[in-house]
Amino acid sequence: MFEAMFETLKARVNEDEALVRRGRFLTTSFLIEAGRAAWLVQIFEGRVVSVTPGPFVMPSSSFVLRAAEEEWQKFWSSRPPPGSNDLMALIKRRALRAEGNLQVFMANLRYFKEALAKLRAAGTGA
Repeated sequence: MFEAMFETLKARVNEDEALVRRGRFLTTSFLIEAGRAAWLVQIFEGRVVSVTPGPFVMPSSSFVLRAAEEEWQKFWSSRPPPGSNDLMALIKRRALRAEGNLQVFMANLRYFKEALAKLRAAGTGA
């Protein structure tokens, strides 16, 4: 369902100079899971290097963001409803689980919020 959308993540993030500058000290990989689907996103100095679709046997990543497909659908819609408009709102509602090295996630929270919101223009609910 989100495959075509994730193919655009690399270009959308890398074209935003301010976002790349914000993440210039960030080099990591993280996993996004939407139900049974998964994508491994690799970032080097704020630029998305690759987005690899799963399934994975033992993916190596700093942290994982897990939510039901319906929750990601709301988050990536063109006008997400309250409680689905922000990664921290999803976590507060317990609709999103963040697991792993959360220091990397929290230290770069604004970067991750903005990077994942880049997919909204191509959102499934648009």
